[in-house]
Amino acid sequence: MTRVVITGYGVASPIGNDSETFLESLQEGKNGIGSITRFDASETGIGVAGEITDFPLEKYFIKKDTKRMDLFSLYGIYAALEAMEMAGLTKETVDDPDRFGVMVSSGIGGLPTIQDQVTKMNAKGPKRVSPMFVPMSIVNMVAGNIALRVGAKGICTSTVTACASGTHSIGEAFRNIKHGYADMMLAGGAEASICEIGIAGFASLTALTDETDPDKASIPFDSKRSGFVMGEGAGVLMLESLEHAKARGAKILGEVVGYGANCDAYHMTAPAPDGSGAGKAMKLALNEAGVAPEEVGYINAHGTSTPANDQAEAKAIHYALGDAASDVYVSSTKSMTGHLLGAAGGVEAVASLLALQHQFIPPTINVTEQDPEIDLNVVKNEAVAAKLDYAMSDSLGFGGHNAVILLKRWEA
Repeated sequence: MTRVVITGYGVASPIGNDSETFLESLQEGKNGIGSITRFDASETGIGVAGEITDFPLEKYFIKKDTKRMDLFSLYGIYAALEAMEMAGLTKETVDDPDRFGVMVSSGIGGLPTIQDQVTKMNAKGPKRVSPMFVPMSIVNMVAGNIALRVGAKGICTSTVTACASGTHSIGEAFRNIKHGYADMMLAGGAEASICEIGIAGFASLTALTDETDPDKASIPFDSKRSGFVMGEGAGVLMLESLEHAKARGAKILGEVVGYGANCDAYHMTAPAPDGSGAGKAMKLALNEAGVAPEEVGYINAHGTSTPANDQAEAKAIHYALGDAASDVYVSSTKSMTGHLLGAAGGVEAVASLLALQHQFIPPTINVTEQDPEIDLNVVKNEAVAAKLDYAMSDSLGFGGHNAVILLKRWEA
């Protein structure tokens, strides 16, 4: 089968919107969570979120773009173009557009647009709904808009599986190249749901923490964790077949070697308590790669900071790795970014790649007391240097969706 390598990536996140800043933030354990500024959230009972600041809109967009696309599409296009730039590619230098695809998704899509247009309809009548409402809000338009910008005429889809969307998209793109259907794929996730209905909806599920101190809000694996913090952004990888990357002299950053996907079929919003669903997905990724559990050096956990998720995921890691589960380094970068929903898998794939490239473990920040029932080697508060060959990234979504990818360090 064809080997699949990573030749570029792009990221928009609460801890950085370029490769250098994002890497430094991971190494330094920067907290990107702060008070909600997008709207008056006081009536929701939620005070903090992982908002993007200093987004460089002018790098790739003009003002008209903001009227024609929801923010999640802008984030996704930005990350995709950053990945293209890093890979040394432009729309004009792509050798075969029909073999170039896009798999970038979102968990929710244009939620702020939906909120704004429903509000307008209720206040002023249905004739006042924008003609751009549908193309701005539907989830698949992030992939479609990316394809338009880069001229990708191969497969173009959005795999929508809530908070597993980004990882599923990367895994499916990996398989498309591996099995010969494409030479290049842009893959990942984008999300921008920090708006009143987004915060209110998750708050009503009691999924969000009501902690107002940013340093106590997103604390995965901590005994006092009380819910997740919503974040926003995008993470996109440029994937290529090894042969294609070598033929054009591309710099190779890492390799995708395994992918696992399944369903708990247990509950609408809660993971299977015994971790068996996610654990089996991890095993599927290991089996495809032919990698033994003890070879995995780092797991970028889903680690949402909710009581149910973190405990079930710990059990999943033990289910999949057996005796090796006690030694593997584990961290949740959501402690820094918040939970980016459908974009989480894309941004966390970039974090996992950087861990392999720079041989370090990003920390789970602000942990004061690890939950004694979570028997994992959690890297807390400060990054640590580590020799890594393989890194795993897990994503678990409402509906029981589990997605896991396994990345390998590239040795030239």
